[in-house]
Amino acid sequence: MKKITIVIADDQMLTREGLRMILDLEDDMEVIGVAKNGLEACEMAEASHPNLVLLDIQMPIMDGIAALKRIKQSCPETSILMLTTFIDTDYIVEVMANGANGYMLKDMDGDKMIASIRDTVSGQFILPAPVAAKLAVRMNKMTEEYAIRHISKSDNINLTDREEELARLIMQGLNNREIAETLHVAEGTARNYISTLYSKLEVVDRAQAIIRLQALT
Repeated sequence: MKKITIVIADDQMLTREGLRMILDLEDDMEVIGVAKNGLEACEMAEASHPNLVLLDIQMPIMDGIAALKRIKQSCPETSILMLTTFIDTDYIVEVMANGANGYMLKDMDGDKMIASIRDTVSGQFILPAPVAAKLAVRMNKMTEEYAIRHISKSDNINLTDREEELARLIMQGLNNREIAETLHVAEGTARNYISTLYSKLEVVDRAQAIIRLQALT
């Protein structure tokens, strides 16, 4: 049986040694190196060309994202799973954009982690449900922002930055009080902003505004 060769990179000794113990118990897996920072992970990957690197994001000397970029250039055949406790959308987007093969949380069930490693090496993309949910929210927000900019340009509706933000909040379903709290203004001020936006959109109420905004995207 050909074993899946693995390098583990994590600055926490208990984490990397714990992972090594768990994975070495599998008949089809072999941990061939453990690293305590991104630079060590790169050197190990370049020396041994493992099937997979489990790469923590926050590490000293060289972080996981920098290591990801280097390993993907020097060892393109090596799969990389980002291993972290953080569900941060900026991290998620950046590691995906730089060629990571998936994202795993450190508190993931051991059996699921092992299955994810096998799936990754077989060519599947790994994204746990909590990470996927965060990414979906981020993508929805990006879509809304693009839509608002598109409305301003394509329909000759010149919205200020504040009005673009207001339009996004309305499309998200926030009421006047929630909009005021988000914008850190008095509720009366928020109502005035909304009234001005309605005039530009040529509508008279929130329902019409939402329909108008959706129709223009």
